[in-house]
Amino acid sequence: MPIQRHGTTRRYSDSVVHNGTVYLVEVPSNLDADITEQTQNLLAGVERLLAQAGSDKSRLLMVTIYLADMADYDAMNAVWDPWLPDGCAPSRACIEARLAKAEFKVEMALTAAL
Repeated sequence: MPIQRHGTTRRYSDSVVHNGTVYLVEVPSNLDADITEQTQNLLAGVERLLAQAGSDKSRLLMVTIYLADMADYDAMNAVWDPWLPDGCAPSRACIEARLAKAEFKVEMALTAAL
């Protein structure tokens, strides 16, 4: 099976597709925004990356959400819940973590079927 990589740099790829599965990690690009706006920005990027790979948010299998502060959990879910199509909830974990940049409030690692 071939491996397809999109947005590949020396350090990472935006997404990797193998054997009918797409793997991706996304961070927000609007670093001065609050958790609501960062989550909206991040999920727009997820949709773009999934489409580029030939998938969409209804095909999500597993999502790990990293929050810089668990106090943002409810605000992040207020964006996540209406974004996700009915009946398509993936397996999901939400973890508080120190993220790569102090300005990141949220980061997600996702796996989806093609």
